[in-house]
Amino acid sequence: MKKLVPLFFLLSLCQILSAQINPQNITIARDQWGVPHIYAPTDAEVAYGLAWASSEDDFESMQVNLLAVKGKLGSVLGKDGAIFDFFAYAIETTKLVEEKYEEEVSPTFKKVLEGYAAGVNAYAAKNPSEVLAKGIFPIKPQDILEGYVLNLTLLSGVHHDIIKILSGEIRRDWLPQGSNGMAISGKKTSNGKTFFASNSHQPLEGPLAWYEAHVESEEGWKMIGANFPGGVTLFLGTTPNLGWTHTVNNPDLCDVYKLSVSPKDKMLYQFDGKWEKLEERKFKTKVKIGFLKIPFSRKIYKSKHGLTLKGKDGHFYALRFPANQTVKAAEQWYWMNKATNFTEFKKALEVQGIGTTNIVYADRDDQIYYIGNGNFPYRSSAYEWDKVLPGNTSANVWAPKYYPIDSLAQVHNPPSGWVFNSNNQPYNATAPEDNLKRSEINPTMGYMLEDNNRSLRFPFLMKDYEKLSYADFKKIKYDQSWMPAPSYSYSMSNVEDLFKLDPAKYPQIAPVITILKNWDREASVESKGASVFILVLRKIAERLDKEVRLKEVNIIPEAEWVAALESAQKHLQKHFKSVEVPLGTLQRHIRGNANIPISGAPEVLGAIYSKPDKKGQYKVFAGESYIQLVQYSKEEIAIESVVPYGSSAHEDSPHYTDQMEMYAKQQTKTMTFDKEKIMAEAERVYHPE
Repeated sequence: MKKLVPLFFLLSLCQILSAQINPQNITIARDQWGVPHIYAPTDAEVAYGLAWASSEDDFESMQVNLLAVKGKLGSVLGKDGAIFDFFAYAIETTKLVEEKYEEEVSPTFKKVLEGYAAGVNAYAAKNPSEVLAKGIFPIKPQDILEGYVLNLTLLSGVHHDIIKILSGEIRRDWLPQGSNGMAISGKKTSNGKTFFASNSHQPLEGPLAWYEAHVESEEGWKMIGANFPGGVTLFLGTTPNLGWTHTVNNPDLCDVYKLSVSPKDKMLYQFDGKWEKLEERKFKTKVKIGFLKIPFSRKIYKSKHGLTLKGKDGHFYALRFPANQTVKAAEQWYWMNKATNFTEFKKALEVQGIGTTNIVYADRDDQIYYIGNGNFPYRSSAYEWDKVLPGNTSANVWAPKYYPIDSLAQVHNPPSGWVFNSNNQPYNATAPEDNLKRSEINPTMGYMLEDNNRSLRFPFLMKDYEKLSYADFKKIKYDQSWMPAPSYSYSMSNVEDLFKLDPAKYPQIAPVITILKNWDREASVESKGASVFILVLRKIAERLDKEVRLKEVNIIPEAEWVAALESAQKHLQKHFKSVEVPLGTLQRHIRGNANIPISGAPEVLGAIYSKPDKKGQYKVFAGESYIQLVQYSKEEIAIESVVPYGSSAHEDSPHYTDQMEMYAKQQTKTMTFDKEKIMAEAERVYHPE
């Protein structure tokens, strides 16, 4: 009987919290692909429906995103989860939200947050067997915002500096990550329509995998796009009038200070000629190891700079970053969801809650736009902000005030008729003649200055077109080729040397060297060169990662290329009895009983990342994820999309694997805002409970 008490309490509390939401006002129509189309009179009710549908499809991933801010992920996932518990505690997500909630969150958006929390709680109460750990539910609106703070802090790269401090590798560097955004003006297209591609590269499943939905209220919230499980709005996609996407931009958004500590008292540090005392906190959690939960603790400090950690080298380092100084990100996305034109969209950007990521935008008015978005503090030009800074002065401790949106790197309606970003520098965002110059942007903002194969490849392809057909646009978006000589990779900058090796000098690997020399550098399913190349890149990357050098520009010695080729040849011969192995034989798209050959490689526009699986095969785990392609005109909007697996994370669902074949074959499904058509063709129409 005692076991029923917590469940009864949870049910009662959820009924109280959701008293203002009548689930009967909310309609969820599941289309033939299982994608939820959510309709309700108010935005708060739509948020409830989005929470319910997301929970139905992947409640486990949603809980993973909640567990970290509650300090309980380690108790479920072990050491890997405890790392996120530590980050959430270190950046003080709970304290920040408690302090900022009333001040920064509007009454309008509070209702949306409350509606979403009520939907999640109602699902948890109805399905207690799916709850991963005690103490997660019921959630509050503040818990949702804590998740945003944690994830955006990680997205801004703060965790890289924390890891370096704790591991003893105190170096400032970053690595471009995946995603493409593309927008082509109607002046550049053969049919006069504006083309847009939202093409994020994320893990294919789990808490950071995209979840597709359509939301529509009578209060003007109307959008088709995607978020991560636990997202209270959609993060990217299209409304009937405009669309946008995000790509990671990796500017310098975290400053590291080395403190001058007293030799007599390690808790005292010098600051503006005085000795100040470090505040000490203790992080405690339980880590799941097998069937046991082992207590774990670590000391964390706070100085006038902010979060402070004791490094492996014995020194104290402080970190200061904008990502944990605001809780406005979720609401900014809400206003972006609600924008109906470019002016309203820019106004939403002025909220400055989303403190990082590039944005690529297009709309029905043929406006195209790129911005290297971020919360960039006013920093003194007297310091090298990309280096470790002296921690003994207030002169380099900036106030939480940021450059306005119009000061940031951006390109709006360039004469070339196109903008893009592929996680590269903002000075390569359109045709060369229309690009920003570095002298136009304040260098203290710390924008990255690097390119990658994708960002070199897109302009290379675009220069061949005076006008693009929609078929041309899709061909470019799905391009799977490395650049012709010289090829370039960020962490292996001399990758072209791989293709210059002499088979006569290395007869033991002459077969694979010859395959690479004859390779057209395209990662098609039939390509044998791509199989060798991917195995080589993987081998080199594993070593660089082990040596904490994967995020740096590296020159790979010839001997290491040779060793990686020997490893690739050995792998192919062992598992496939030949070195001439088509990529589709080696690289597979796998889930449940589905096992499909798939093309693609790291750092091509149609990016695919794979890892070792059974029987020598490589399983895709990241890269091309949620893809949305849109054509805008004054008269209409045409939308296509695809996800890697399906809309459900449940093995017994027909939508667990039903989009895999389309995804692997670079095909898409049609999406629409036409409610009459959606309702007529829906496989299921129902109300949340």
